[in-house]
Amino acid sequence: MGSDAERIDLAGATLKEDPALLADEAASISLFGGKRYIRVTGGDDCTTAVQVLLETATTGDPVVLVAGALKPSSTLLKLALADARVLGYASYKPEGSTADELAITLGRSYGLRLSKSAAQQLATNCLVDRAIMARELEKIALYLDAAPDRPRDADVEVLDMIGAGLDEADTGLLVDAVLSGKLPALAAELAAMTDGTAGPIPMLRGLSRRLLMLAGMRSEVDRGNSVGSVLGAAGKSIFYKERDAVANQLSKWTSPRLRIAAGRVFSIEQSLKKPKCAGEVLAADEFIAISRVAERLS
Repeated sequence: MGSDAERIDLAGATLKEDPALLADEAASISLFGGKRYIRVTGGDDCTTAVQVLLETATTGDPVVLVAGALKPSSTLLKLALADARVLGYASYKPEGSTADELAITLGRSYGLRLSKSAAQQLATNCLVDRAIMARELEKIALYLDAAPDRPRDADVEVLDMIGAGLDEADTGLLVDAVLSGKLPALAAELAAMTDGTAGPIPMLRGLSRRLLMLAGMRSEVDRGNSVGSVLGAAGKSIFYKERDAVANQLSKWTSPRLRIAAGRVFSIEQSLKKPKCAGEVLAADEFIAISRVAERLS
């Protein structure tokens, strides 16, 4: 549909309460008259909304529904497979050597020759999420001035160098304010960022690290483990003063929301490296947007 297409995000919980909303959004017209599509994150809680959409005579905008793993008995799956207008596609997360090969292949498209160990580390750090891996590879390519016509080698040392010096700026207070939805505290941290004591890049990377850590821990919660047991398994990798904040964030942020937030943060950091970019304004705007989401999740 093109990079300028407008995307409307809806959650399964919202559609469960208001099944007609999906059909209404699909039939709506963009404020500026451009192309638009609807992206839904949910599962069987979306079944009624999808049924209403399919029964609607009006031809509307396309809808993409990211449902995760569905059982054969799923009402949503049965509804989708029974209708010729619905395309059902199963996408499996790469594992092991397949994940490493994905990282190497993606790296080549950016002019990066990843070593095997670097590919393994990248895939692990990005939770084998293709979108997050692409953002990270873009950042590494910019750092090395790499491109398909001028390939560069990238090993583990290069990956570690990208994050060098980030500990010089104390990003913990801002990260907790953003992901816990504490807007007054965030305002104070943004004031420190804009007065020259700390730039936006360390703050963005600090937030990225927390999001990736939460995503990994949240995947364990999604498998049925309690928040307490997951925190206990993390041990000393979480600073004791941050454990309460991390527990709160782990409880409120779902895996899909964490992936979206991480992708947005990576995208903003990439934008900051372009010339004539209002870096601090873009970063502050994104911090506030994510914090507002966290506030609503409280």
